Parts: sequence; structure tokens; C-alpha cells
Amino acid sequence: MSLPISIRLSCVNLDLTALPVDVDALHRLVHELVAQVADDDTQLAAAHAEVERLRLIIQRLQRTQFGRRSERLDGDQLALGLEDLDADVARAQASHRTVADHAEAELTARRQAFPEDLPREDMTFDVEGRLCPCCGGALHVIGETVSEMLDFVPARLRVLHIRRPKYGCRACGTIHQAPAPERPIAKGLASPGLLAHVLVSKYCDHTPLYRQTQIFARHGVKIDRSTLANWVGGACWWLEPLQTRLAVQVFGSGKIFADDTPIPVLDPGRGRTKTGRLWVYTRDDRPWSGTDPPAAVYFYSPDRKAERPASHLQAFRGILQVDGYAGFERLTIGGNIVLAACWAHTRRKFYDVHDATGSPIAAEALRRIAELYAIEKSIRGRAAEERRAVRNTQSQPLIEAMKPWLEMELGRIPGRGGLAEAIRYTLSRWPALCRFLDDGRIDLDNNPVERAIRPVALGRKNHLFAGSDGGGARWATVCSLIATAKLNNVEPFAYLKDVLERMTHGYPMSRLDDLLPWNWAKLRVNQ
Repeated sequence: MSLPISIRLSCVNLDLTALPVDVDALHRLVHELVAQVADDDTQLAAAHAEVERLRLIIQRLQRTQFGRRSERLDGDQLALGLEDLDADVARAQASHRTVADHAEAELTARRQAFPEDLPREDMTFDVEGRLCPCCGGALHVIGETVSEMLDFVPARLRVLHIRRPKYGCRACGTIHQAPAPERPIAKGLASPGLLAHVLVSKYCDHTPLYRQTQIFARHGVKIDRSTLANWVGGACWWLEPLQTRLAVQVFGSGKIFADDTPIPVLDPGRGRTKTGRLWVYTRDDRPWSGTDPPAAVYFYSPDRKAERPASHLQAFRGILQVDGYAGFERLTIGGNIVLAACWAHTRRKFYDVHDATGSPIAAEALRRIAELYAIEKSIRGRAAEERRAVRNTQSQPLIEAMKPWLEMELGRIPGRGGLAEAIRYTLSRWPALCRFLDDGRIDLDNNPVERAIRPVALGRKNHLFAGSDGGGARWATVCSLIATAKLNNVEPFAYLKDVLERMTHGYPMSRLDDLLPWNWAKLRVNQ
């Protein structure tokens, strides 16, 4: 709040006993004092804006280092805190079990629907003898009670003992023998099943190779980490053509998502790690009932130069939904690619400001964006044209009111503050942010590709770094197939095992698309 002039003049060095007598001189003196106070107001406002900007930067750094990246509570983290409480409740219930509890447990087991493809093993619990313990009469079967329990058979190693009988011909003296089966790793001991297990453990379950050697040792088999690494490299050689075909499928779509994430890569020449990038491109047409199956393809690069996505997307024509990375802007030259921006990234800018300063303007921006998301939730899964029609009637008025409001607020706040930065970020991307109004295929954000990146972040925490640029490329190859398999509800181990078996035994390259996860699932059903 500005102080009254009469009070603020007391802060200025002014000799009240030597004031000029002339009225014009007094007017000049007053004007000079008012100008000085106004200049002080400007400097003070600028200082406050700079302090607010620096405070926001500090809070962002603190969140990056110590806090969650997302403003929402991670459900997995919450589950960790509740696990012990659930275990305590179960422990208390177990100590007060009754006969009725056993009956209820059987009823619950009967209601639980386990997948039909799980193997079943019958266990029969019968009464002793066939005579009634009450009267000694003969017992006869009148029915049975059937319930189920879920069991686990631990993973085990086994040796495939391959026998190839030799046959000799007494007439001509020749020897006949079946050819040796092809091995996925030349002169290697690993079967396709073992290779698939190593790949899934490393890239899906995020178990580094050195930990896998410890697990194998517990099973009585010593396998060096270097041997496992050789197996991974050999298996990826078979899988690389599938990654190429997957990329053709993704880039042949009319609308995809794109993002990138850093991965540390060992740099032996400098004695430390360097930062490589994994670029992720995702197709997910399910929100607008598209017919193409979901897919994700990853590529590794040693840097984040703009020519990397340009080379990946040179054959792509359509809508690319991205975050604020400036390198994607170059892709629009030529008119083959149209960018759609992400409202989630825009919202995050205002959330950071509101979290740091409690700004009511940021809170209002969050409220307006939440209204857009509420509309999107109501039309998720509908056809593209229906989504566009709803957006034109419900979302467009909100968008039309938001831009002038943002422009008005930008003129009323300090230009160097975090809030002004968030508003400028939004306005600079306004056409791309509004593109969802004209095309029902466009989502409000690029969260599908964000979800594809999360497993990479978890793997990065466990692996710490990739051993080389080649390791980064292998990471991209296997993640492409595993992520796409999961998007299509295909179990990654069964998929990779079968694919490696087929490719080892000479599956035709002309039919390689049959082995893409969504086609593979149909292939298995038809066999």
C-alpha cells in the first residue's frame, strides 16, 4: 500500500527551516519530491518482482532435488504408506479366525475370477472311509464344494538336453542326422526363454544385470555379468528390425505425441557420465475411438539437438502434440507437421507460481484450466466429430474468455515475475493450445507420452546410467517393444520369448509386421 505524501516526505532529506518563500519555487520543489517518490515506487515494484522471481526459482530447484515432480500425490507412494497398515489389520484378523471365517473365505474364493488361461491343478480333500461316523451307515456322493486358491511356482532354471540321433545306411554307408537347432546367440547357452527373462527383468522390471547374476547364483548357476551383457546385445540384434517396423507404423499415423527424457551415459574418456536423450513417440487413438492400436517407439541420441527429432520425423505427416521444447518448432517448416501444445505443461507453470506465492491470479488460471479438463473427461472415448462438437459449444467460450483475461492481467503485474512468465508462456503458444478445438483427435495434453516416459525414469534410478551410446540404443529398442506390448495388454515375457523363437527359426522378413504386439496377439489366438 502506498504511504501518504505527508508521511513519505519526512523520509527525504529536507531542511524545513530553509524552505523557499517564492510560491513557484515551492511548486517546483513539490514536483521534484513527487517525481522522486514515483521513481522510488517503480524501483520498489521492480525489486519486489525480482524477489518473487528468485523465490520461485529457488522453490523449483528445491522441488526438483527434494520433492515430487508432479503436484499430485503419487498413488504408488501412497500405497507404500498404507501397506503396513493393511498388514496390521490382516494380522489382527488372523488372530480371531472362526469357522464362519473359513466359510466366508471359501465363498470369496468362489467369487474371485482368475484368468482362464492360468493352469489349474486339482487337490482333493476327502473324508476318511465311506461310513457315517454317527450311525455307521454307508456314505454316497451327493455333491461337492469347489473353491480356488492362487498359488505361485517360483522361477527355476532348467537344462534343455538336446539329443540328435545318428542313422547310418548299410547300403551306401551315409550318415543321417537332424540339423542342430538354431541358437539365438551364436555358440551361446541361452534359450529364447532365458533371453526374454533377462530382457524383461532389465528393461521392464528394472533389475540391473549385476543383480540378476546374484539371483541366478541363488539358483545354483554362476553367470557373469559380462555374459548377460553379451546376451542382451545379441537379443537386441534380432529385435532391431521389429523396432524399425514399429516406427513405420507409428510415423504412418496422422496424429502422435512426442517427448524426450535424459539418461546418463558413461563417458570413459572423461571419467564421468554424459547426458544422452531418449526420444519417445506415442500413438494412442483410444480417447477418440480410433481404430489403430496404441504404440510407442523410442530412439536414443547422444544430445538434444533439434535435428534429432527432425531425422526421426522426416516421413511423418500430421499433428504432433508436444511440450514446450523449442526444437519441435522447426518441424513446422514446410507445412507437413502441425504442432498441438500441452495444457498440462501450461497448468504446471501456474501451479508452480501458486504453490510458491499463493497468487490469486494463478489460482484463477488453474480454475479455468480445470473447467477445460472437466469437459474433456465427459467426452473421453467418444468419436472425434462428437468431441469437436462438444468442444465448440462448451470449451470454446472458456477459451475465448481466457485470452483477454490473461492479456489484461499481464498488463497489471510486474513483467519480471514468475506469474508474468507463466502468462507469456501461455500466450506465446496460444494457437497451438487452441488447436484441440478444431480437431477431435487432439487431446488436451500429451500425457500419453509422459506415461511412456515414466518407466524409463524408474529404470534410470535403478540402472544409474547406460554403459555406452550403444547401451542407450539397446534401451530404446527393448523399451519400444515392451511399452507397446503393455499398451496392447500383451504379457512382455511371453511376447519376447515367442518372437525370439520365431526369428531364430527363420521367420520371413516379409511377414515381420505379424510379430508386432497387436498382430502377435491375434496370431497366437488363431494358432
